[in-house]
Amino acid sequence: MKNFTVEFYLSDSEYLTALRLVAGAVCSVADIDVDALEDFKVCVTESANILRNCGFERVRAEFNIKKSVGVTLTGLDGEPKKGDSELSLALIGALVEFTISEKKGIIDRITLTI
Repeated sequence: MKNFTVEFYLSDSEYLTALRLVAGAVCSVADIDVDALEDFKVCVTESANILRNCGFERVRAEFNIKKSVGVTLTGLDGEPKKGDSELSLALIGALVEFTISEKKGIIDRITLTI
């Protein structure tokens, strides 16, 4: 098993681009096919957007490679609030397996697996 953790600010789209690149690199190392890799990158980005919409300033992404590839994205800092996530969650659910964690009705953690 391999693990890799990064943290980024959610305030700038350049950080989200960097997060997408990391997600792609992790999938590449795990020899994931290109279609699944692209789906995973989309879901990582959407998850980060959900956390930003919920008022978090930063995201910690903990990637792991086992038999499959997974990531847990956790919202950090900021002023958490309920955010509109319905469309993003529907997209994520169509592409990968996922779970969410909520505190007081606010999504604070999303785990994705391909």
